Amino acid sequence: MSGAASTEGHAPIPEFKQVLGHPKPLWMLFMSEFWERFAFYGIRWAMVLYIVAQFHGGDAGFQKPASELYGAYLALVYASAIFGGYIADKLIGYQRSILLGALIMATGLFLLASPTEQMFKLGLATIIVGNGLFKPIISTMVGKLYLQGDERRDSGFTIFYMGINLGAFLAPLLTQYLAQKVFGVNGTPAYKVVFIASGIGMVLSLIWFWFGRSQLKGIGLPPPDKTGLTRSVLVLAGAALIAIPVFYFLLTINAMVLQYILIALLIVPAIMLVVEGVREGKVSRDKVIAMLIILTFNVFFWCFFEQAGSSFNFLADNIVDRNIGFEGLFMALAGEPSFPVSWFQSVNSVAIITLAPIIAWIWIRMGRANPSIPRKFGLGLIFNGLAFLLLMFALINLIAPDTGKIPFWTLFAVYWIQSVGELCLSPIGLSMVTKLAPVRLTGFAMGAWFLSIAIGNNLAGIFAGQASGETGMTTASALAAYTTGFYILAGAGVLLFLIAPLINRLMHGVK
Repeated sequence: MSGAASTEGHAPIPEFKQVLGHPKPLWMLFMSEFWERFAFYGIRWAMVLYIVAQFHGGDAGFQKPASELYGAYLALVYASAIFGGYIADKLIGYQRSILLGALIMATGLFLLASPTEQMFKLGLATIIVGNGLFKPIISTMVGKLYLQGDERRDSGFTIFYMGINLGAFLAPLLTQYLAQKVFGVNGTPAYKVVFIASGIGMVLSLIWFWFGRSQLKGIGLPPPDKTGLTRSVLVLAGAALIAIPVFYFLLTINAMVLQYILIALLIVPAIMLVVEGVREGKVSRDKVIAMLIILTFNVFFWCFFEQAGSSFNFLADNIVDRNIGFEGLFMALAGEPSFPVSWFQSVNSVAIITLAPIIAWIWIRMGRANPSIPRKFGLGLIFNGLAFLLLMFALINLIAPDTGKIPFWTLFAVYWIQSVGELCLSPIGLSMVTKLAPVRLTGFAMGAWFLSIAIGNNLAGIFAGQASGETGMTTASALAAYTTGFYILAGAGVLLFLIAPLINRLMHGVK
């Protein structure tokens, strides 16, 4: 590509060597993101199980606080992205933000292997801070490799998204094998190995970007007047002395108190967006209102979608019959005769990779009948609800009298159905925000989007606690919670479908 043009008013894009039709740095960013997602998803399957086993002696009565801690952690991961973007933009540049974020995240992952609950929470807080500096920034870097209007831009992001899903797919498989069969004792997982392996993955991401960043030819470097290391040192000190202690505190407070804090954080940008919309005129005001309505429904989606790392793990461990008749295969691949709990975490990635081109083709084939943004969100909620309907059916009608468990295929199918919902909703979310937000406050609108996900994720932990009850998950407690989940999701999805024409009018032609 020619270096004569620029993107969004920034410096011209350098002349890059092309590899498989895309700028060479894309593949470096692909692998850096692959290893970061390997680290992030590597700990997902083990976290709540480890908390109960390590800090509470395996007492199932502590499943509820374990789920709430997981929900708080995931919520704060999304909330931290708001501050990371500001630091990268205003203080240290994108490349240094990625490097610092990777270093901090790796440190946090290794801290998780400490045998005390306090150090475990400190590790989570450290990961949160590092993620805020890394995750939103490396995604932004991909966009900076292409000119605005470059027809390869979308396919470049698709390739990058494959890196995310490949890392998420492989991490549970490898970390489970290491924990269960290489370092485990008598079938007991060595959960600490999961965190160490994930930490090594994050170190590989850091090394990959460190040696590959020269390919970027200056993209993402700080301005010439901010190239000194002083700002980076100050950011690192601020992370250690301010940000990590603050997030540690937020991880230790009551889940409902954290929920109120997150809602309050969302109210601030929401008010600013409405005020700015009113200032710009009726059309801008209406678009802001439409966006905030959709953000409200977004909370419901993520509340129930993010059961994967909490209540679905307990469900898989205690209530799903994982002996599915392919003993030879699983003995060969996993060293055990049943489908490992961790492998369920890879199902979503396989489903996304498989279904994404199919869903995209369906939207194209529908042409002018392609659903509007609010109706796609409604479909996302409804498919998520159908997954819970399947669990309801299984917990009522498919429990085996000899084992007291539901068939393996039901939870497997739940992940696939939820993935269809994710593809209806998630890919258009960020695009929707950029189209509806006032021009001067697009950053605040992005912050509101991430906060809506954060609120949903914290609610996911609270909901998962209800699914486990006070004494650990039972068929009855799971059925009661998942029944509630179905009715909330189905009701929200149908309501969004019904009010879609109103929201479309407020969007003033935005597609």
